[in-house]
Amino acid sequence: MAATTARPDIDAFEPAQLGPLTLRNRVIKAATFEGVMPRGAVTDELIEFHTTVARGGAALSTVAYCAVSMGGRVSSDTMVMTESLIGDLQRLTSAVHAEGALVSAQLGHAGLVAQSQSKRHPSLAPSGRFSAPAKGWVKGATRRDLDEVVADFERAARVAIEAGFDALEIHLAHNYLLSSFFSPNLNRRRDEFGGSIENRATFPRRVIDAVRRVADGKVAVLAKFNMADGVERGLWLEESLQFAQLLEQDGALDALELTGGSSLLNGMYYFRGDVPLREFAAAQGPIVGLGVRAFGRRILPELPFEEAFFLPFARQFRRELDMPLILLGGINERATIDGALGEGFEFVAMARALLREPDLVNRMATSPNAAGLCVHCNKCMATIYSGTRCVLATGADGTGSGR
Repeated sequence: MAATTARPDIDAFEPAQLGPLTLRNRVIKAATFEGVMPRGAVTDELIEFHTTVARGGAALSTVAYCAVSMGGRVSSDTMVMTESLIGDLQRLTSAVHAEGALVSAQLGHAGLVAQSQSKRHPSLAPSGRFSAPAKGWVKGATRRDLDEVVADFERAARVAIEAGFDALEIHLAHNYLLSSFFSPNLNRRRDEFGGSIENRATFPRRVIDAVRRVADGKVAVLAKFNMADGVERGLWLEESLQFAQLLEQDGALDALELTGGSSLLNGMYYFRGDVPLREFAAAQGPIVGLGVRAFGRRILPELPFEEAFFLPFARQFRRELDMPLILLGGINERATIDGALGEGFEFVAMARALLREPDLVNRMATSPNAAGLCVHCNKCMATIYSGTRCVLATGADGTGSGR
């Protein structure tokens, strides 16, 4: 058992090490689907999204949902990490670097979360099952399929490194493909990839090892990891702690970013607060919107917001692990950051609060009493189809108005 070391005097806004990287502070911009990548293109809007956060003080900004293959996309507007994008991605990474921040690529395969467009490029699952996002059956992966996914992660990692990314974040959360192998309700396999803790961890560990080999000490390798799925018979602390211990033993990760929830079955578990069903329905069109109004509460149940809502679960990981941990989930106050670092977490990650105020990290650096203006209405969730933003921070002309 790891011993938790209290660090009451640590300064959140002094430089800190993350693997081979020196970050200018301990605040990371968590991956948030930016909604400005039509057909997977790197746009000026995507670059501005991340340079704005970098200018606002975040040490590391994470580009979300960088799919490792066409079949691994969430939607047709998900970026796929191919060699053809390297030049455009270099514009993005250079722009972030010019603002004094570093930049991470979140590498993932959507699995069961892939939408219906995946029928042209079929997705995969640990075990065959119906997927609501895919509007149909997603097949269970063969061993050959899994070998190809490992190769896809390797190729995507090479692209990201050549494009100038400083870190690679492997998506082990929210019931995307790798996460679903951990989950007992989604992984019903009876071969070496299913059943026991060790077996269910086999495929994700192969992917992590492959990415680490490509990284070869040149960039940091971290993972976004589910502590709990938030669904009946899904992954929970009893097993997720054991999975995390296996990952720590492997020594291939520079940090774990701790999260929870299921984009497939419980999307509010990692948001908390109000559920914007009306806005979601309006963004989907009349037919799908009707379904959202009728059945949306099943996958978007209302859960009360609390500051640092994942902290009670994350403390269990801090107690058991020695490796660096990143606290995520409802962080809006400078006092929360100071408290988390004092408890032994190496970094914190923020998302919605920085949509509302991209400059919040700079404000926090100068004021121990600083707190964000995010009201947790979650109306930003429905804007992913037209450019992810805080509706309260956007003027009539569509530009951000700041605080």
